[in-house]
Amino acid sequence: MNIAIVGATGNVGRKIIEVLEKKNLSFDNLYLVASSKSAGSKIKFKDKELEVHDLEKFDFSKAKITFFAAGGKISQNFATKAAQNSIVIDNSSFYRMDPDIPLIVPQVNAEDLKDIKKNIIANPNCSTAQLVIALKPLHDAFVIKRVVTSTYQSVSGGGKAPMDELIEQTKLFLNNQEIRSKNFTKQIAFNAIPHIDVFADDGYTKEELKMTNETKKILDKNIELTATCVRLPVLVSHSESVNIEFEKAFTVDKVRQLLDNADGCKVIDERKDGGYSTPIEAAGKDETFISRIREDKTINNGLNLWIVSDNLLRGAALNAVEIAETLIKNNFYGK
Repeated sequence: MNIAIVGATGNVGRKIIEVLEKKNLSFDNLYLVASSKSAGSKIKFKDKELEVHDLEKFDFSKAKITFFAAGGKISQNFATKAAQNSIVIDNSSFYRMDPDIPLIVPQVNAEDLKDIKKNIIANPNCSTAQLVIALKPLHDAFVIKRVVTSTYQSVSGGGKAPMDELIEQTKLFLNNQEIRSKNFTKQIAFNAIPHIDVFADDGYTKEELKMTNETKKILDKNIELTATCVRLPVLVSHSESVNIEFEKAFTVDKVRQLLDNADGCKVIDERKDGGYSTPIEAAGKDETFISRIREDKTINNGLNLWIVSDNLLRGAALNAVEIAETLIKNNFYGK
């Protein structure tokens, strides 16, 4: 069995390579694929130097599973072609809301992998992935009615160029030099920008609408969710302040127990200085960290949480590889 990665030279593509290095996933060959300008370059995988193949010329029949980590346009133009001979796991937003494409977080809705109609599986938005991993055990126990979340998202969610710009802007700011933003609508260094992706007519941004629509598709269409998404001058890891209204009564101790025992979750919740997780601690870690667990006494059955996770790893690369693991473990559900 062979695996291919489209967009292997980008942030998420490289993170998928890292995850595959650590995992005991059994496969024979790994094909790294990117645009013509990256073709011929080499990337280290375990003890080998692998050459990057040109996307335009790559034969997808070589791979049983192909990860797409190159953005919506590339997925739009090449994923259907790849899916003729390979199972595609797509990290872009292009297929997420297609009713015939399963949108998967294995800890939440792995059973949806039993019905793959177009040989394409969608990976959710990174801010959605970490949210639903935490919501799933609570929804099963207490039934979620409504979620209000504000996100505090790292610049790596926009790719390598925004990461480089944050570093450059920070240097310019500290040296009292003029800053001109390229990848952001305003200065990102030492700032917070309440705007991620384009605006819809109703005033929400596409990032905020993704969280609403994807949570409904993955977890439960009856959950009402509203989001405000903010970009922070943080390199890696997204944070979320989450307010939940349940149908059933709960105790904080039971919430802690459920989350700490849930696959993919880790509770860091001590009511003292530093007794919570922040983006720095979450970077490079597989888990979704949950802190600041407390009752919201202004509504019936209300709960507040703070959720932090590595957006490149947990929210993208690791989730994609875990989808592949689930397929392999279940012998591709008879395919």
